[in-house]
Order: sequence, then structure tokens, then C-alpha cells
Amino acid sequence: MENDDYFQDEEFSPIRSLLGLLTFSTILPIRVYTSIEYMTKLTWCWPFLHIFIGILAAVCGYVSIEFLHLNSFFTAAIVYAFLMLITGYNHLDGVMDMADGVMVHGEPEKKIMVMKDSSVGAGGVATLFLVASLTIGGLYNILDYNFIFGIIICEMAAKTSLLTTALLSKPLTPGIGSYFINETNIANYFISTILIGIIAGLLGGTVGMMGVVGAMVSGIIIAIVARRNFVLANGDVLGMSNEVGRLFSLLFMAVALFYF
Repeated sequence: MENDDYFQDEEFSPIRSLLGLLTFSTILPIRVYTSIEYMTKLTWCWPFLHIFIGILAAVCGYVSIEFLHLNSFFTAAIVYAFLMLITGYNHLDGVMDMADGVMVHGEPEKKIMVMKDSSVGAGGVATLFLVASLTIGGLYNILDYNFIFGIIICEMAAKTSLLTTALLSKPLTPGIGSYFINETNIANYFISTILIGIIAGLLGGTVGMMGVVGAMVSGIIIAIVARRNFVLANGDVLGMSNEVGRLFSLLFMAVALFYF
């Protein structure tokens, strides 16, 4: 990380901020750093950045099926592993931490304390297993239909789920998640989601658009669960929304593939 003195005098640069956001959310060797305030100003662009990650994952899936001649299930597991690796397991701790907080009985303050605790409980481990296994199952389902574009759609839609939760939540401060939540408003969310919906439609028609709808539904559900349990939301809640959003996107596309 660059010296903090630099950030104090830094001027806002959209390109630098976008690259900083990609550095933050992946292990790609970009190594462009910027202040958290400037990086999160372009939070609404996050789904577009992950189109690139989705393309890489789709290439991984294509190679596994067409050149390595692996079956759909093995390929789905490899694609999921690839997505987790390239994103540096960025949101998996959020899945476990939020699940632990939701599972414990008590007032929101107690639930928040458990969520922020560094230790992981049985609820967190079990929830991560369920989300991961169901996501692999969803990938397997769309690959069974030879719908490889679904990999790109579910990855960018995962960030749409995150933005949906951010839009509907009040931030728990201090914390990195509060910056993403504060920078998400109805205007930039609307622009981001409409454009992502168009891209998904171009890639997969009605099926692709249903993937984005699924992610939005996921974001709404996670926001409601967080509000009822914690009142406020943090980075763990956003992380849960991202992972569940990918799952719901796959679920909605799998159903749409059957009917459309």
C-alpha cells in the first residue's frame, strides 16, 4: 500500500479509482491503490468490472469442457474454485460472519458483536457449505444447457445483488462497508442495473435478464434479513449479498432455461 500521505493530497481519477476497485476485489496483479473514499465513489461500476472476471471464468469453463473433456459437474466445481481464487475469497468471511450473527439469539447489539467476532461458529461453516454447494449445483445446471454465458452473467449480477443490499441498508460505522453503502444511491443504482440488464439480455436474452432479476431479489432479501437482525449493515452483509446473489442469479437462470 502506498504511503497515507499520498492519499491526503490525491486528486480524484476515475481510471485510478476503477483500477483500485479491481485491485481491492481480486488478486489480479494490478496493484493500483487509492483512498477508500475515492475508490468507493464508483461503487456502481463494480458489476461492469466483474464482467471481465466472468469472462475469465467462462473461458476456464470452456477449456474444461471442450479441451479437457470434463463433465458439467466437474467443470462447475472448477469454475467456482476459479472464481473464489481470483477474487481472493473476498466475500466468504462475510457469509460466515453474517450467518453466525443471524443464528445467535439476542438484541441487534449482541448479534453485531458476534458477526464482528473473528471466530467462526457452526452456523457460519454450515451456511458457507450450503451457499458453495448450491452455487456449484447452479453452475452445473446452466452448463448442462450449454449456457456458458451464464457464468459471465452470474458473476456481474453478484455485484448487482451487493449494490441492491447497499441501496436498501443503513451503514454500520466505522467500517469499509459503510463507504460502499454511502456511495450507493437510487440514481447510480438505477443506471448500473439497467445497463447490466441490457448486457445480460444481449448475452442470454430473457434467461440472462432473469439472472439479473434473481440477483436483485437476493439483494432485497439479504437487506431485509440484515435490517431485522442488525438494523445496520456492514461489509459482512455486503459479502453475503454478493455470494447469495450469484447463487440466486444461477437459480433464476436455471428455471428460465427450462421455460424459455
